[in-house]
Amino acid sequence: MITRLLVANRGEIARRVFASCRALGVETVAVHSDADADAPFVAEADQAVRLPGNTPAETYLRIDLILDAARRAGADAVHPGYGFLAENAEFATAVTDAGLTWVGPPPKVIAAMGDKLAAKALLAEAGVPMLPTWTDPDQVTDFPVLVKASAGGGGRGMRLVRDAGGLAEAVAGARREAASAFGDGTVFIERYVERGRHVEVQIIGDIHGTVLVLGVRDCSIQRRHQKIVEEAPGLLPDGVRQRLHEAAEAAGRAVDYVGVGTVEFLLAPDGEIHFLEMNTRLQVEHPVTEATTGLDLVRLQLLVAEGSPLPLSATPDAMGHAIEVRLCAEDPTQGYRPAAGTLHRIAIPRVDGEFAPGRGLRLDSGVLDGSVVSVHYDSMLAKVIAWAPNRASAARTLSGALARAELHGVTTNRDLLVRVLRSPEFIAGEVDTGFLDRHPEVFAPLLPADQVPLVGLAAALGCAAARRAAAPVLAGLPSGWRNVPAFPQLTRFTGPGDEEIEVRYRLDRAGRLVEWSTSPGSGSPPEVTVVEADPHRVVLDVAGVRRTYRVHRTGSEVFVDGPDGAASLAELPRFPRPGAELATGSLLAPLPGAVTRVHVTVGDRVAAGDLLLTLEAMKLEHQVRAPADGVVTELPVSPGGQVDTGAVLAVVNPSEEVPA
Repeated sequence: MITRLLVANRGEIARRVFASCRALGVETVAVHSDADADAPFVAEADQAVRLPGNTPAETYLRIDLILDAARRAGADAVHPGYGFLAENAEFATAVTDAGLTWVGPPPKVIAAMGDKLAAKALLAEAGVPMLPTWTDPDQVTDFPVLVKASAGGGGRGMRLVRDAGGLAEAVAGARREAASAFGDGTVFIERYVERGRHVEVQIIGDIHGTVLVLGVRDCSIQRRHQKIVEEAPGLLPDGVRQRLHEAAEAAGRAVDYVGVGTVEFLLAPDGEIHFLEMNTRLQVEHPVTEATTGLDLVRLQLLVAEGSPLPLSATPDAMGHAIEVRLCAEDPTQGYRPAAGTLHRIAIPRVDGEFAPGRGLRLDSGVLDGSVVSVHYDSMLAKVIAWAPNRASAARTLSGALARAELHGVTTNRDLLVRVLRSPEFIAGEVDTGFLDRHPEVFAPLLPADQVPLVGLAAALGCAAARRAAAPVLAGLPSGWRNVPAFPQLTRFTGPGDEEIEVRYRLDRAGRLVEWSTSPGSGSPPEVTVVEADPHRVVLDVAGVRRTYRVHRTGSEVFVDGPDGAASLAELPRFPRPGAELATGSLLAPLPGAVTRVHVTVGDRVAAGDLLLTLEAMKLEHQVRAPADGVVTELPVSPGGQVDTGAVLAVVNPSEEVPA
C-alpha cells in the first residue's frame, strides 16, 4: 500500500495528484526548482525537496535528483504527472529498481509506445488502422504531410508541409525542436488529413489482465498542434464510437497495458479512423472523462499501482457533457507568443470545485494570485471545466465564466477561448484540427474598439479615487478640485495594442462629471453620468444604461473588467523621464529566452517577412522576422545566448529597395 507519494512534476498536475492523495490519506512529497520555490503546489505538499536550478534540464528532468529526493523524504512511490519524465522508460525503470512503486504502466510498455515508429508497427499487427508513414523525406510524394517527433508529443517537433519545397526545412526544424524537448531528434512523416478530427479513447488496465475503455474525447480545437479545447463524450457519426472503442482496447491488450493511458486517433471526414499515438500517462484533458463518468482517474492510478483489481468491469455510461479549456499565458494575436511575469489576480466566478470529479464548474489551476509565470516552463496557467446535462449548456456555462473572469498581470488566451465556445460552428459541432485557421474572427478581442474610451474613463476615475483615498491631507476634497473648475483633468494610459489613450474629463464643484473625451476618439462621446466611483468599482450611466466596471490597480498597471470585456492599461507619468533612444528598425525580444539560430549576418539585405533568428522560450520556438525591407546593420546576439525582455535582437535599417 502506498503511504507517501512523490510527484515528479509541478504546477497544476502536482496539485491535482495531491488532491486525490489527501482524499485517500496518502502523504505527499513535492520536488521543485528554484523558480517554483513559492509555487502553490510546493506549499500544499506535506514535504518538499529543492532541485537546484531553474531549467527543466537542471531540475525536473534529472532522474538522479528526483530519486535522491524520494529517498530523503521517505517516499515509497512516484507519480510522474504528465510531461517531463512521465513517458520516460529509463525513469520508470530507475524508480522500480530503487524499490519504489511506479504509478504508471510498466517500463517496457512506455518504451514500446514512446517510439512512435515502433508503436505504429506493433499496433498495425494488432489490427489498429494506420496512416501512410515515411522515414525518408525523399520517398514522400503525397502532400500535404505532417513531420512528427518519434519520441515526443504535445505538438513539439511537429510541422505541416503542403509541398515538396518546404519539406527539407520542416524536417530540420522538427529535428532541432525534438532534440531540445525530448533529447531525441528522430522524426517521421505522416500523411496529413484535411479537416480531420482529433479524437482519443481513455483506457485503463490492471495487473490482473483487465483492459477497459472509459470513453471518447474530442480534442480537435488546437493551436500549433496543441489542444486548447477538449470535450467528452466526443460527437461521433453512427458506428464510429464502437470502432474507436474496439481499436483502443486492441491496442491496450497488444501491449498488456497497466494503468491509465490514452489511444489517440485521427477521424477523417469519411468516417475512417487512423491511429496517431498511445500516451502512456494521464492526459491533461482527463477531467472531462472524470466529469462524464464520475471516476477519479488519479485514484484509479494509485489503486492499480498497488496491485488492486479495477473496481469496475465494463465501460461506464457517459453522463451529460463536459468541456475543458486550457487557459494559457500567451497572446494568440501575436502567433501565440508566451507571456511571463506576475499574475496579480486569477478569479473565475461560480467555481463549484477544484481538482476532483463533479458537476458544474471545475478549476484545476497551477497558480494563485501573485504567482510568477516563469519563462522556463509551459504557458498553461489553469484548466477550466464545465459539466452540464447537454453540450450547449456546458459551452454556455464555460464561456460565461471565462468572460467574467478576472485575469490580471499577464496576457492570456481567454478572449480566444470565449469566442470559440460561442461561435456558431462550434455550437453546431463543426470542429476539426483546422478550425482556428478557418475562423480568424475568433482572434478578435472581446472588448469592442468603440468601448475602449469608456474603459479609459473608468480607469481614470478609479485611479483618481484611489489617489484621493490615499491622500494624507484634505482627503475629503473631490478628485481634481481646483480654483479654476473649467480646467479639465488629464490622465494618459497605454492601452490595447500599446496605443496611447488620453482621457480628459471635468468635474463640477459637487464632483459631477460635466464633460469628457478621449484621444484618439471617434466622434462625440456619449453622455455619461458617474453613478459611483471608488478605487475598485466605477459605475457609469451611459445614455440611460448603467454599466459597472471593476478596477484593479497594481503600481502603474490598471486592469478594468467591464460588461463588454476586459482591458489592461498602464498609467503614464505626467512628466516622463527621457530614455535612451533606440535605433530605427530595432527588433526587441518580446520575452526572455535563448537564441537558438541566427540566419543572417550584418550587411545582409532582407525583405519583409524574412527569417532573421529563432528564439526558444517556454518550450516553444519563436521566429523573429524582418518587419520591412532593409539592411541588417546590427546583430548583437549569437546562437546559444540568453536575452531578456526588451533586449535588441537585430536592427534592420529600412530600405526602399526590395532585395533580389
